[in-house]
Amino acid sequence: MTYQTTNTANHDGPDTVSVRGVRVGYTDRGAGCPVLFIHGHPFDRTMWDPQVKALAGRGYRAIVPDLRGYGRSTVVPGITFLDSFARDLAALLDHLGLDVVNVVGLSMGGQVALEMYRLFPDRIDSLALVATNPLPETEEGRASRRRLADRFRKEGMRGYADEMLVGMMTAENVHDLPEVADHVRSMMYASPPEGAAAAQLGRAERPDHVPLLKRISAPTLLMVGRHDGFTPPEGAELMHVRIPDSIVEIIEGAGHLPNLERPERFNELLRRFLERARTRSRAL
Repeated sequence: MTYQTTNTANHDGPDTVSVRGVRVGYTDRGAGCPVLFIHGHPFDRTMWDPQVKALAGRGYRAIVPDLRGYGRSTVVPGITFLDSFARDLAALLDHLGLDVVNVVGLSMGGQVALEMYRLFPDRIDSLALVATNPLPETEEGRASRRRLADRFRKEGMRGYADEMLVGMMTAENVHDLPEVADHVRSMMYASPPEGAAAAQLGRAERPDHVPLLKRISAPTLLMVGRHDGFTPPEGAELMHVRIPDSIVEIIEGAGHLPNLERPERFNELLRRFLERARTRSRAL
């Protein structure tokens, strides 16, 4: 397997490109084995800052977009299905001249990663699914997401962000890691309400990815925080028994955002996995 490793976008500010009728903001750092990072809701590409610092320039090229409706990307009112996010990212890879990448996704970003694999399996050399739920939404969950979308449009994001901070992180980490808590809170505050609402409506109709799992041939890393109340470790175990070439790592002391709550451990596990995937690719 060969990668396009040339990167002419190494500068301090984010880049933007128009794909599929929307502007996508993204960061492109480093050179080498390309890794696409997909953020969760209601965040933006900066949630991956510790990983970009750990990988870029050390044999890896980190491509970190804002999904449509978030960060510097175009806000599209209405409803955004997971496949729309996935097709946007494939178009971004086309723009960057990347045929094959390693994909890391967290929560909603993990669901987008699964959708990318469903649509473009030959473009994904490895998968890292963090705090990811492959199950379809329940009736109760659909109703809850629709109520949330309505709330975002009427009230904005601040009340929701204040309520959800403990949950996104453990209460202990909110107290002990104030700079991380401030970053998480600020991302949620800044999330465009219309974009967040559109994503919630799309996730209410998300597909059942469980049948896909047994067809995933790419090496897959499943990571989850020990104290994640949204996607408990049992969900990672469910995927592990179905994905043939998969490993599970439970990150102690972390909630829903282990990449921010325990970045050193997260980065160690991710680097180890990516090196394994890179070695496998060289042998093919």
